[in-house]
Amino acid sequence: AQQVAVNLLKNSMVVEYDESQLSSAQIIAAVEKAGYGASLHAKPGSAPAAKAAETGGVSAAQKAYSDMKKRLVLSLLFTIPLFYISMGHMLGLPLPSFLSGHQNALWFGLAQLALTLAIVILQFRYFRRGFASLFRGAPTMDTLVAVGSSAAILYGIYAIIRIAQGLATGDMELVAQYHMDLYFESAGTILTLVSVGKYWEARSKSHTADALQKLMALAPATAHLLRDGKEVEVPLEEVRQGDLLIVRTGEAIPVDGTITEGQAAVDESAITGESMPVDKSIGDPVTGATLCRSGYFTMQATHVGEETTLSQIIHLVEDAAATKAPIQRIADKVAAVFVPVVIGIAVLAMVLQKKD
Repeated sequence: AQQVAVNLLKNSMVVEYDESQLSSAQIIAAVEKAGYGASLHAKPGSAPAAKAAETGGVSAAQKAYSDMKKRLVLSLLFTIPLFYISMGHMLGLPLPSFLSGHQNALWFGLAQLALTLAIVILQFRYFRRGFASLFRGAPTMDTLVAVGSSAAILYGIYAIIRIAQGLATGDMELVAQYHMDLYFESAGTILTLVSVGKYWEARSKSHTADALQKLMALAPATAHLLRDGKEVEVPLEEVRQGDLLIVRTGEAIPVDGTITEGQAAVDESAITGESMPVDKSIGDPVTGATLCRSGYFTMQATHVGEETTLSQIIHLVEDAAATKAPIQRIADKVAAVFVPVVIGIAVLAMVLQKKD
């Protein structure tokens, strides 16, 4: 690949590559190997593109936010009782009789395991991405979450097995030892707290996507084109530079242009923020997506499609949302070193402990 640009706001990726050396299938396979999904962008006029245009109210960012919100709420519903069962008795809070005492230690552990597994299922994306990046030799912060949570869960399962052995043999000292060695609440709390940060990130992206949709909605879907002395209504995409367009009271100006005939009061608040309409007459420039409050005029299109002021604003917002801030780049560089170091220290500590 010669150049790759990823837009997290739109969940899209643009790749420049040599078709003689690389194919779209290989690019998709590489993305999927990294733990993500990928598919070719629908071409204009195709069935998928038409379907997307029809549904077009909810963006990928808004769907991601809605999904993250649901998973966070459900995770909290399981994390709160998990934390209460595991830590409540330390604060003097009462526990149900079937969870109290060493004789009920097995039920005490199984209840925590069940609640933790529910959280794991809800937040399984961290395990999928974390272990995928670990096996690729490029661990991320998701790797720390996945490895730390997995270690706590696996040791908790081992403790439950030892508790069951102690109850079966009547060895209550063994039961008492492992009764306090359950760390399920650590795994559940880590997953839920990480999801809180991801929730706020998804919320921010959703709000930005919503603002972009509102900007896009400012432009009308059609324009009144003056062709051979007759007025014809055409889709906005068919307007070309130099075309003569007619705009009436209450209509949105379709593209950027210059008034050739008539006059009007134009509301430019959507673009400039100016609340008072601006008087326009022959020779004055008008901006696409602004509103003709009163009057009637003919205009000549000067900028259409991606060249309009509205399109440029939308591109600037998208680029700002997709570009990493300098502090985020620093955080990525720190994580690239921090994660392997933490894993290495953990492995070294485990080896030294076994030797002792």
